[in-house]
Amino acid sequence: MVIMTTTSSLAFLPVLERIAEEMERTPGRGRPADYIPALAARDPRSFGMAVAELDGTVYGVGEWRQPFSAQSITKVFTLALDLAREGDELWEHVGREPSGNPFNSLVQLEYENGIPRNPFINAGALVVTDRLQTRTGDAAGELLAFLRAESGNPALDFDKEIAASETANGDRNAALAHFMASYRNIDNDVPVLLDQYFRQCSVAASCGDLALATTFLARHGIRSDGTRLLTRSQAKQVNAVMLTCGTYDAAGDFAYRVGLPGKSGVGGGIIAVVPGRCTLCVWSPGLDERGNSVAGVAALDRFTTLTGLSVF
Repeated sequence: MVIMTTTSSLAFLPVLERIAEEMERTPGRGRPADYIPALAARDPRSFGMAVAELDGTVYGVGEWRQPFSAQSITKVFTLALDLAREGDELWEHVGREPSGNPFNSLVQLEYENGIPRNPFINAGALVVTDRLQTRTGDAAGELLAFLRAESGNPALDFDKEIAASETANGDRNAALAHFMASYRNIDNDVPVLLDQYFRQCSVAASCGDLALATTFLARHGIRSDGTRLLTRSQAKQVNAVMLTCGTYDAAGDFAYRVGLPGKSGVGGGIIAVVPGRCTLCVWSPGLDERGNSVAGVAALDRFTTLTGLSVF
């Protein structure tokens, strides 16, 4: 895939530059995630933002080439990879509704018989990773190969320090997996699943990488090489779940402010999709109390306000 940074019209670059200037003047940027020690030392005032257009053109402002921990952003790609393989059968094992609870909550699983509310809370992502593991034998490797291909960056890789940090502090995810296994909603051995899941979340990628990797959703399921990963209907499904469930228990506020399908991660990144037009990724490590990047949400809010682009 050819990535152009000089020959395009770079239509949104003036908007990105204006947003970066505004973010620089904005106080109160939140705090990095401290329950994953390897993330706690990140500078909350770091900021990068990139736009990827449908032809592979990518450009950005600030630290848009700086790799960061993708964390829960990877759940979008794992969902797409599994949905492409098993179709609607997946939805028998994970729901499509907002949870209204923190992303690592155990509360709903017991009275909903081990079926997680959606694929983007931790319990749901564990189910999706488990099902992709069953179908491929290496869910994390399948994810990494996809991200490398779509981003055009063969150096993209897992961050071993982050993966080790998550493993050492992963008791709640282990509890979620064992609980769902008791309802026979997990196929693989829990230690195998957790290893795959923690590696998946540890992927280090830049705003440019992730914006490019997400463009298949703006192209209604078509990959960068022109092949189809998802049907148009399946791409719509992924975008819809991103809009309603992609920013933890703040999805309603995100839809209200930004008006785009989006997925955040506690590494400070957020991806967003403008169907038929472009994709975006913004990164700033300072988080709000719900785990979303403070500057990231504000920047995407400004982008849709300044451009008039949204799904509404």
